[in-house]
Amino acid sequence: MSVSAPAPGDTPARGSYAADLDADAPALIARARDGDAEAFGLLYARYAAPVQRFIYFRVGDRALAEDLASETFLRALRRIDGFTWRGTDFGAWLMTIARNLVIDHFKSGRHRLEVCIADPLEPEPYGPLSEGPEDRVLDAFTRRTVLGELGRLGPAQRECIVLRFLHGLSLAETAAVMGRNEGAIKALQYRAVRALARRLPSDFGP
Repeated sequence: MSVSAPAPGDTPARGSYAADLDADAPALIARARDGDAEAFGLLYARYAAPVQRFIYFRVGDRALAEDLASETFLRALRRIDGFTWRGTDFGAWLMTIARNLVIDHFKSGRHRLEVCIADPLEPEPYGPLSEGPEDRVLDAFTRRTVLGELGRLGPAQRECIVLRFLHGLSLAETAAVMGRNEGAIKALQYRAVRALARRLPSDFGP
C-alpha cells in the first residue's frame, strides 16, 4: 500500500478528534475491516495530517515524519481488526502506534527524542497559516515563545502538553497514548501549565 502526504487543502482543522473527525469513523472502520480500501483511504485522509504533525514535533524532520506516518498507517491497516472502542477514538489509537514507532526509531540510533521547535516564520507543518501577514507574525511569535518554553519542560510534561493542546486530545485519549491513567495526566498537565506560566513573560497573551 502506498501512502502519500495529504495536499494542504486536505488538512483537517485543529480540535477534539472525537468531535471533528470521528463522527462516522465506526462505520468506516467496519468497512475497512471487511477489506474496503476506499473506507481505509477516507480514514487516512482524515488522520494523516494530525499523525504527521504529531511525529514531526518529535523528530524535527519532515521527510522522516512522512515516512513514519506511512508506516503508522500500514501498521494500522494490518491491525485494524484488533481496534476496539474503549473510551478513546481512532485518532488516539493511531497516535499510540506513531508514538511507538518514534520511540523505536530513536532507540535504534543516536538521536534524542524531543519536541521540535520549528522556524517560527516558516509555515506550520501540516497545518494552515493565518490569513494576513500581521496575523502570521503574531502566530509565529506565539509559537516561538510557547514552544521555546515547552522545550524546557521534562519529557513527560512536554508530551502531555503537545498531545492535549497542540493536537487536541482529550484526557482519556492522552492517557491512552502515554500509557497512563487520567489522574496522572491531570497531574502532569497541571504541573506543566504551572511551569509554563512561571516561564512566560508577564505580559504574554492576547
